[in-house]
Amino acid sequence: MTQNSNKSRLGRGIRSLFKAPRGSIILSLALIAVAVTVTVKSCSTPMIHHGYEYVRGRGDTINVAIDYSPMSLYRYGDSLAGFNYEMMKEMAAMYGDNVKFYPIASVNEALDELTDGKYDVVISDLPVTEPRRASFRFTEPVYLDKQVLISLDTTVRSRLDLAGKEVWALEGSPAAERLANLAREIGDTIIVRHDSIRSAEQLFMLTAMGRVPRAVINEAKATHLAKDYPEVDISTPVSFTQFQSWVVDKDNPALADTLDAQIRRFKKTPEYKALVERYLLHAAEALTDSVN
Repeated sequence: MTQNSNKSRLGRGIRSLFKAPRGSIILSLALIAVAVTVTVKSCSTPMIHHGYEYVRGRGDTINVAIDYSPMSLYRYGDSLAGFNYEMMKEMAAMYGDNVKFYPIASVNEALDELTDGKYDVVISDLPVTEPRRASFRFTEPVYLDKQVLISLDTTVRSRLDLAGKEVWALEGSPAAERLANLAREIGDTIIVRHDSIRSAEQLFMLTAMGRVPRAVINEAKATHLAKDYPEVDISTPVSFTQFQSWVVDKDNPALADTLDAQIRRFKKTPEYKALVERYLLHAAEALTDSVN
């Protein structure tokens, strides 16, 4: 199968995943599409020349809690895809690691279970912030992203235009935190609606259907979804560009240091460049400067 046909298949998969009848709300992006835990095991000999500085037992398995989203993990056809999923999978093959993925519904619960030792790594759309640094260890950034406003209302062209407006965000998400800070910055009220039930994809689709006036989600995710809903404006940034990293427990520095070394090396490979081209395009920047 050629590279172009692979890209075409991936594009069709993304579109089919998020399309919904315009006359009704069919928002079934729950984890039922990934009902079975996926295990990745390298069948090749570990490549010690890649610099496996912090050697763990070769029989160990890295348990990865991963968010179900276009940038992390999703199903198209009979396959699984997603920037983070494919990057971790390719790194596991390159370094001879055993990795087991656990799709998650709640990032906050997964972070609690990370602390309790159920998971070794949590992968989600969590930008690096100082409060989170105090509780968790973030890996070397895997890409850059930012939060954008999604809306059918083309009169909102800047953050100042959000004064007095109703904006939806996932409860406890970086977007909700950013909106609270933004209200203080502009010196006016932003009516923030906190959604504790839906996903960012569902908020996008509700906005596209006119059921939600506007919302804030990550740009990379918004860019993927906007391909099927071009009437939704995603051009207004709400935050500055932020690092996107994976999360490791602070009490596991050996794993964190190992992942840092692996990520830095992987970002120099053609495989990483291919993932950036396929998923990020202009929505997020590859961290090429950090690997030079």
